[in-house]
Amino acid sequence: MKKMLETVLVAINGSDASICAFKYALALRKAIGTRIVACYVVDTATIRQLALSRIFVPEESEEYERNLENSGQRYLNFCAELARQKQISIETVIRKGSVSGEIVKFSIELGADAIILGGNPADGLYRDAIADANHEVLKNARCPVLFIKPPLGEEYYKTL
Repeated sequence: MKKMLETVLVAINGSDASICAFKYALALRKAIGTRIVACYVVDTATIRQLALSRIFVPEESEEYERNLENSGQRYLNFCAELARQKQISIETVIRKGSVSGEIVKFSIELGADAIILGGNPADGLYRDAIADANHEVLKNARCPVLFIKPPLGEEYYKTL
């Protein structure tokens, strides 16, 4: 029989809340041996919409996508470093597409036992986009979704 929470997918979006959720996942790894896969999605769906709306010209779209990919890699490198400091192995993946769609699709591909999201009410359009993506993941996921509110992950991480 497969154990509970054998594999979890952590959605990393650059927010403090997603890093807190990742730290919670590290605590799960230490406690029950969970396989941790941290995933950052480059939101090419929104970039395409901006290009179609003529808000971006193609060159701007490509540059913005590269910048997002570089940011995503930095966030994932930061996660890998947090894990390394606690002698925990993790996997990191960058995907491209709709944030919620890719998280749900990847969780199915992985056979993930849960998706871990971080959330924190905040101002601004960027934060609204994160909240919308989290809502879509909650609505469409085929596995349980753990929604970790800061500072919970931080507290667990300190005890590792």
